[in-house]
Amino acid sequence: MVLFGFGEQTIVLTVVLFAIWIIVLNARAGVREISRSLVEMAHCFGATPLQSFFKIYIWAALPEILGGIRLGFIRGVKGVIIGQLLVSIIGFGQLFELYSSRFLMEHFWALNFMILAFAFTLNEGLVWLQNKVSYYASTRD
Repeated sequence: MVLFGFGEQTIVLTVVLFAIWIIVLNARAGVREISRSLVEMAHCFGATPLQSFFKIYIWAALPEILGGIRLGFIRGVKGVIIGQLLVSIIGFGQLFELYSSRFLMEHFWALNFMILAFAFTLNEGLVWLQNKVSYYASTRD
């Protein structure tokens, strides 16, 4: 807050800090599970490191990368709510504050259910995409 103030930049930074670590750690775990023989095979066929990255590493680690993105998005939604409630009272945080201070509980719970539905839909969409690309995880062996 000292560097960016109490505006939207601080909320964006909060969301990024909430989400980035789980995405990076899952991507790293996915890349570490790739068989070295796949990389050696690409090297034997004359693939450059950039070609190996895009043709082997990305596709073989894609299920873990998508799992990290899915978890990162859910943590990002939490970051948005926490950032808007605690850092800068705008957006959803302003609505939460307004509804709770005026005891408008039907509006408060409707907002909660709307955020829950958004997060659930986003999660299920990413699970569907992750299941679609899980085929590539079997090519790591």
